[in-house]
Amino acid sequence: MSKSKYSQLKDKTRNMKGVLKKVLQRNCVMNQLFVWIVVLLLAQRPCFTYGGYTFLQTLLDSAWVTKVNSLAIEVEEDISNPCCSFPCENRGICMTQGVGSFMCDCEGTGFYGKFCEKPTFWKRIVTFIRPDPEWLHALLTEDRYEWIWSFVNAFTPLSELLMKRIYLIRGAMVDSPPLFNSEHDYTTYDVYSNTSYFARALPPVPRDCPTPLGVVGPKELPDANLIVQTLMKRTQFKPETMGSNALFTFFAQHFTHQFFKTDFRRGPGFQWGGHGVDVSHVYGKDKHVENLLRSFTDGKLKMQTMNGETWPMLVKDVDIQMTYPPNVPEEIRFALGHKDFGLLPGLFMYATIWMREHNRVCDVLKVEHPEWDDERLFQTAKLVILGETIKIVVEDYVQHLSNYNFKLTFKPELLFGEAHQYSNRITAEFNHMYHWHPLMPEEFNISGTTYGVKDFLFRPDIVIKHGMRNFVDGMVHQRAGAFTHHNHNQYTLHVAKETIEHGRTLRYQSFNQYRKRFSLPPYKTFEDLTGDEEVALQLSELYGGDIEAVEFYVGIVVEKTRPKAMFGSTVIELGGPFSVKGLLSAPICSRQYWRPSTFGGEVGFDIVKTATLEKLFCQNLGESDCPTIAFKVPSEVVDTDLTGNTEL
Repeated sequence: MSKSKYSQLKDKTRNMKGVLKKVLQRNCVMNQLFVWIVVLLLAQRPCFTYGGYTFLQTLLDSAWVTKVNSLAIEVEEDISNPCCSFPCENRGICMTQGVGSFMCDCEGTGFYGKFCEKPTFWKRIVTFIRPDPEWLHALLTEDRYEWIWSFVNAFTPLSELLMKRIYLIRGAMVDSPPLFNSEHDYTTYDVYSNTSYFARALPPVPRDCPTPLGVVGPKELPDANLIVQTLMKRTQFKPETMGSNALFTFFAQHFTHQFFKTDFRRGPGFQWGGHGVDVSHVYGKDKHVENLLRSFTDGKLKMQTMNGETWPMLVKDVDIQMTYPPNVPEEIRFALGHKDFGLLPGLFMYATIWMREHNRVCDVLKVEHPEWDDERLFQTAKLVILGETIKIVVEDYVQHLSNYNFKLTFKPELLFGEAHQYSNRITAEFNHMYHWHPLMPEEFNISGTTYGVKDFLFRPDIVIKHGMRNFVDGMVHQRAGAFTHHNHNQYTLHVAKETIEHGRTLRYQSFNQYRKRFSLPPYKTFEDLTGDEEVALQLSELYGGDIEAVEFYVGIVVEKTRPKAMFGSTVIELGGPFSVKGLLSAPICSRQYWRPSTFGGEVGFDIVKTATLEKLFCQNLGESDCPTIAFKVPSEVVDTDLTGNTEL
């Protein structure tokens, strides 16, 4: 078909579209039904094609075309590598074709066109019915809609249907297997086979681009330390507005360090972990460390009694490599599953609780299976601990940080029969996004004794001094900080600076590019991004007035918080898919594993299915009067002033 004939066809189809619109506007259900039947029949019929267009695509494309990346149009003729402008929309992949030319591979995206900017008919329908993320968040969190979710939560078939959709929709946002790592800006087999790399959500900026972010921003980015001092240094403690506490803060840190394991010796793009929820933070990085932690009696881990409670062994008794400064006394150097968990008492608290839970599960299994040897008791208890971990993460941890009125549930069986891969790769961006150091408060009050952050560093003995119960109670009552600008504690400022610098080393694309990758609209102004005029002005001065030049981690920190949420929209919409994919990719979630025999029979299976944060602590405190266990401070603590000072 010639282009002139094609133009005539487009003119005719525009007229047809006008007729279609008039018919649809009539208040006649039968007419509308008839028209949509015709539409569906013609949807993908290739009877009038030109350059891959179906008849219906031609019919509709003059009105329903995704806005093309104007930046790409402006610069593609002026640079040797046009992929530097990231011209491909909607997860299309840019590939150069000779110097100064490119093509967008739109395969599998549901879009077509030079920039993958034109949706297919079915993609139009999906896009049309897909709710706006901000509206959906309001629906899930606002009090006026709570009655809807009370009904949904009470009606199991409906709640399971919604939970299944959450699993599938969130998981589909993650490339599995991954397409990129930090070594190349194109796909290689090494991305799949070399698991020592973190994967990437977006490819690195090509090395031959005119600026660090491609074509936007200055050729030399602002000094990272200046950014930290200007935008991140805490000027006054800002408490988290939903009432999150230090028990939540340390849970996040303890849980995520089983898969966020950067190998700094090789560089920020490398890792030394297993890319998933594998409870290595409890049992150690490898078999050697695991064996050193084991007692080899009744499946249990080695523990010692101090002040009437059981605690991990000391490094001098269990020769495990731990990260303790030289000035830390030998008698408080404890041997734990992760080399860095001696850093803070809150991490030591969780390490101890999970070790106690392992031994408790071993006691339960031994009663059920007196014929089992040490090895089987240990291995089965480890699987139970893995199941408990995921259950608590979904139904306590994610439930809290989402603040949804919809009750989240951990039910792996909902994915049986669906296209779901039981494998996972951690991305570098997910790792950096999870640098939630502003959540760390300025001080901790344990049984009336106040400790500053400096007093907390490498002091696991504080937990033993006050006893597990009193320490946990102190964490429950201590407000966490808000994840926002000007709220990094002085002891974590160097981490913020290094995170920005590592993002540059890894050649991250801009903050707005990541928003587009996860179906969020790019910000147009600094005020829109920050929701604060003063911060917007500071940000604009740092980045030369170019909103497209804002870097990934900087944008994550300064982004305005969603109403009734802990974070901005980017953290939620980027973190959600990676979290769901990672949790549901554990092997125990597969049909083959998710059965009673995996966990030692119905007794072990029931421990997993009924696990809660409250039970984890209350069954391992060794006291009859368990304190309040929650990720939110009691109501009397929430009603404090903005300094975060708490009168217990």
